[in-house]
Amino acid sequence: MLVRDGAAGPETFLQRRVGAMAFAAGMTVFPGGGVDPSDGTADIEWAGPEPAWWAERFATTETKAKALVCAAVRETFEECGVLLAGPTGDSVVADTAGYRAARAELERRELSLATFLAEEELVLRADLLRPWANWITPVIESRRYDTRFFVAVLPEGQRADGATSEAAEVQWRTPAEALARWRSGTDVLLPPTWSQLVALSAFGSTADILAAQPAIDPILPVLVEGNGEQLLSFPDNQRYFADLPDAGQLKGSIRP
Repeated sequence: MLVRDGAAGPETFLQRRVGAMAFAAGMTVFPGGGVDPSDGTADIEWAGPEPAWWAERFATTETKAKALVCAAVRETFEECGVLLAGPTGDSVVADTAGYRAARAELERRELSLATFLAEEELVLRADLLRPWANWITPVIESRRYDTRFFVAVLPEGQRADGATSEAAEVQWRTPAEALARWRSGTDVLLPPTWSQLVALSAFGSTADILAAQPAIDPILPVLVEGNGEQLLSFPDNQRYFADLPDAGQLKGSIRP
């Protein structure tokens, strides 16, 4: 979850996924993606909390925690051109335009994150990320994901873009604006995205967001019976379904 301070409060960078995607097609989401096999074994220059710290926060192994942080940095760069790395452990690149070719190679899996950072003599800035949440795809889905959410502030001088094959359009919006668009049926939000936007809406600045220490308990939505129909059960699910637009095609995406 990439955030920045705006005139009306913190804004978050959102993507509408292209309709041809195998999972969450057409949904409005945060940038993200899967862990590459090389992410957990990458030998890179690293600044910030060590993998053991991340492992404790996400209740996982150090190897997996390192892979998750590397994947978060790599996918953020691939999907929106924002690079959480710098020449030193206390600096960040101010302009990523010079890495455009490498970005494309990373997205095509022709280049690993470790090789890219080593060739450019860059240090991964794990201290610019914060752990935020953990959602697991319901068992009713054919594609299953164990998703860790991170949050990071847009580095000064950098800009997020939509130059990725996975995004039909991109937008910076306050959480309140994003939720209003969802309630109106303009955008479609799956429960995990909705939940994080609700959480972010409680903060008045990006500094407050970075200072927060949310409890990270795995959330696995399950099917339950309610009012004669099956609904997904997750924290605040009644609030989610109460505000869900009435368009049948929207409800069909999360109501079996």
